[in-house]
Amino acid sequence: MNKMSIISSIVLIISVGSIIYALIFNPADWIVYGISIIFIPLGVLSFGLIIMAKAREEEKEDRRKEPFIGY
Repeated sequence: MNKMSIISSIVLIISVGSIIYALIFNPADWIVYGISIIFIPLGVLSFGLIIMAKAREEEKEDRRKEPFIGY
């Protein structure tokens, strides 16, 4: 695994853990708002980065030949 997928996996685990904490232990309202504002978008972003880090079989050869240069 590369560095990006490892960091994204860690952020996804932390995000899911904090959301489950807010659902189970029922903390104060401001803590739930903070968790929802910070960790839900981070969870979606990290999940997207994990999906993007995996290359399909037909893309692996193209990635070796031509590096990503942006849009």
